[in-house]
Amino acid sequence: MARRNDPFAQPIDWITLLLYIACVSIGWINVYAAVYSPEDQTSIFDLSTNAGKQLMWIGTTVILIICILVVNHTFFDTFAFVFYGVMIAMLLLVLVAGSNINGSRSWFKFGGFQLQPAEFAKMATALALAKYIDIPGVNLTKQKDLLYIGAIIVLPCILILASNETGSTLVFASFVIMLYREGLPGWIPAVGLTVVGLFILALIFPKLYIFAGIVVLLAVIILLMPRYNRTAQNLIMLGLIGVGMMIVVVGVDFFVNDVLQKHQRNRIKVLVDPTIDPLGVGWNVTQAKIAIGSGRLYGKGFLEGTQTKFDFVPEQSTDFIFCTIGEEHGFLGSLIVIALFLALISRIVILAEKQRTKFARVYGYSVAGIIFFHVMINIGMTIGLVPVIGIPLPFFSYGGSSLWSFSILLFIFLKLDSRRSALLRR
Repeated sequence: MARRNDPFAQPIDWITLLLYIACVSIGWINVYAAVYSPEDQTSIFDLSTNAGKQLMWIGTTVILIICILVVNHTFFDTFAFVFYGVMIAMLLLVLVAGSNINGSRSWFKFGGFQLQPAEFAKMATALALAKYIDIPGVNLTKQKDLLYIGAIIVLPCILILASNETGSTLVFASFVIMLYREGLPGWIPAVGLTVVGLFILALIFPKLYIFAGIVVLLAVIILLMPRYNRTAQNLIMLGLIGVGMMIVVVGVDFFVNDVLQKHQRNRIKVLVDPTIDPLGVGWNVTQAKIAIGSGRLYGKGFLEGTQTKFDFVPEQSTDFIFCTIGEEHGFLGSLIVIALFLALISRIVILAEKQRTKFARVYGYSVAGIIFFHVMINIGMTIGLVPVIGIPLPFFSYGGSSLWSFSILLFIFLKLDSRRSALLRR
């Protein structure tokens, strides 16, 4: 009986753990490669370099993981709303007492130590959503419940956006994946994807072409509809949808020119036309593409990346760490890293589906969605498929806040899953 209560005796999913260790280890090695200088030839253990500091962050992360595995699994369920409240308080505090770094007032500085609450807000929001959705009677088809869920997600978004952290704000869109799994009406994510698609089209093509396309699309839908569905009400609804789509297209110019800040507009311009101002606003993406493309199939070899060594790519060890992988390890190395992330995300989803409680399942899908969004956007921005919004590659990018937040996010789920595994073994 004593062994049953021993937190270390409860089984942990070793496949996920090994995938996590692989990600952190490869990430640490590539942080070293990103800051390595042939002249200095510093050691990977040199604590004055980013690689050495990342090793210290890994050490402290191990302590955090042990703490998570020691506490009872009910701790996270019981105090989910408390975590959320504390994080909201920290997001408010950082607006008045935070330090401004790279134009973003989203950091607490304690000497040489920096902490970004926005990174941990994702974990706290995931716990709060899991707690609320687990309440008996909550249904994602009810308007009241959707409003509460929306409020839980939007509140930290507003505070993070107020600190000028657009990238971290966009990550909260990843919760749609979990919400859809839990019964969110399909038309809601469909509307969101349609708006995003129209936004992109409006940046590339003349508006008249898009209007014509919308009209043709609606005409095809009407022609394919059975006769008994061609009621006045349905036709009016389709017409209103078409008008709404056109309004979105017209509103793109206003949003880009009058709502977005200058640096955000520039990032969108670079996405649409990568050749624009290659020595200015297009520098990051241009150099990132050169670095990844120069690696070709097998890469230039470990510590042999010239784009890396001569600091052509800004933020090489943080937001653009994938450039180092592409340049030094080529297409095959990049493919292995992507496969590693896909394996990790897939394993989390598999475990989430096996959970016996809705709380654990909802939280597991939130973890998978957040990691997937980060990987997709981070890699996408380094190869010019999405705007540069400055979010880290999980477990790879240099930084304590990032490593801590993703590790805590993942191991809370593994702790919840260990309870399920322990019950199966009894």
